[in-house]
Parts: sequence; structure tokens; C-alpha cells
Amino acid sequence: MCTNIGGNEACLIEIGDDTTVSVDVAFVTHDFSVKNLSPNMNNLFGKIVIGNNCFIGRNSVLMYGITLGNNIIVAAGSVVTHSFSEERIIIGGNPAKIIGTWDSFFEKVKDKSLSCKSLSESLEKYPEKFVTRN
Repeated sequence: MCTNIGGNEACLIEIGDDTTVSVDVAFVTHDFSVKNLSPNMNNLFGKIVIGNNCFIGRNSVLMYGITLGNNIIVAAGSVVTHSFSEERIIIGGNPAKIIGTWDSFFEKVKDKSLSCKSLSESLEKYPEKFVTRN
């Protein structure tokens, strides 16, 4: 049973195995604004379903009614307003769209991977591995 006690609609969110959700991600499972359209209107609710082995980047917003397939990376700050069934893709933007593939991202970052266990040591030993943005 799904209840709305204190705005808790957790039963409307399904997250697959081995999926990582970063910090400050918003799961919007409802839309109360429709109550303003007519005195006879209540609310809109929708499930959010995320597949296996996904990564949801920081400050992303996932809107009600969307489904993400397996193996999807959501770029930080994205607003996901519709579903994506393709696998091994990267989505981003507002509204989110396909911006890349896992293969192209892997080629871009394969020589940059570091463990965070000894980051200060890595900074000194492997400065070329740190990402720089132009």
C-alpha cells in the first residue's frame, strides 16, 4: 500500500540493483499544481523506475512517470522529463536528452581513473590523471 503520510511517496520509486544515486537528487512523484486548474482536480502521481547499473548525477531532478532502462548515466544537474529505454547511454540537460554513449565516455576517461583512498598521494604521483576543463 502506498500512503502519502507527510509527503512520503517512496512506494512510487523503484531503483534497480547496482544503481548509484548521488547527493541532492530530487524524485518528483507528484504534481499538485493541477489543483489550481479546477476545483474538481486533485493531484497527478506517477512512478519513477530506474533500471540496474545506472548512475544518477548530483542535483538531478527525475519527474513523475519516467522510466530509465539499464546502464544509463544521468549527468549532474539534469532534469529528466521523459523515459529512456536505450542502454549504455549518457543523458543530460534540461530537459535531458542523449548526450553520449558509454563507449565514447570510456575512451575519454580511461586514462584518468584514480582511487580516492590515497588522493593526496595520487595528486603528487599522477598529476596527469587529474581532469582539467577548458
